[in-house]
Amino acid sequence: MTRHRFRLRVHAALPSTSDLVAQLAAAGEPEGLAVLAHRQTAGRGTQGRAWESRAGNLHLSILLRPTDPLRHAPQWGLLAAVALADAVATTIPDPRAIALKWPNDLLLNGAKSAGILAEASADDHGGIAWLCLGIGVNLAHAPQVEGRSTACLADTGITPPTPEAFAETLLTALDARRTQRLTEGFAAIRAAWLERGPALDTHIALTSGIAGRFAGLAEDGSLLLSTGGRIHALASGEVA
Repeated sequence: MTRHRFRLRVHAALPSTSDLVAQLAAAGEPEGLAVLAHRQTAGRGTQGRAWESRAGNLHLSILLRPTDPLRHAPQWGLLAAVALADAVATTIPDPRAIALKWPNDLLLNGAKSAGILAEASADDHGGIAWLCLGIGVNLAHAPQVEGRSTACLADTGITPPTPEAFAETLLTALDARRTQRLTEGFAAIRAAWLERGPALDTHIALTSGIAGRFAGLAEDGSLLLSTGGRIHALASGEVA
């Protein structure tokens, strides 16, 4: 029985699930569409990186149309990360192995196992016309990423779930967190992210060269870094 409000469409192969969702969104597709591909031939990660898309892993993109200003779009990436952590926690033997890396990665025992690419289009009034959450999870395989250690769910000793089964678990978790944001506000999502984020005062360096001590997340989800006796709020960037 379906436990969420999403419409899951499964494809054997696509160039990019997010590109398809963006095309359908621009054509007026209602929110709630989730597109899964067993393989992607032109998958995309953050900073324009190619995303290796092996069969057996999850390649999923989800269409939302929140009635939010465009500046709140990054909050939905953090919400997706929290929902992803929820889903992985129900799948692996020890949920303590999970950590979240700002703004868009999920780590297993310190190694990257999933990433989220949130892309938004603006309407004519400064709001979000549509939002696409592209989510890739290493279920059965851990593709190599230059300069980073990687892991997959199978590394925890389990038989990895099929992409379809994990997608259903993830969509249920995403629906629950979306409802929580609606009823309790983003503060509840921010608190849930911080539970799995780095410890306060952890040294953090961004690929841009900015570095400091982790001081939490701002009310809007920006990264707070303490450096030079001041707290700096960073709305975008990539943690090295």
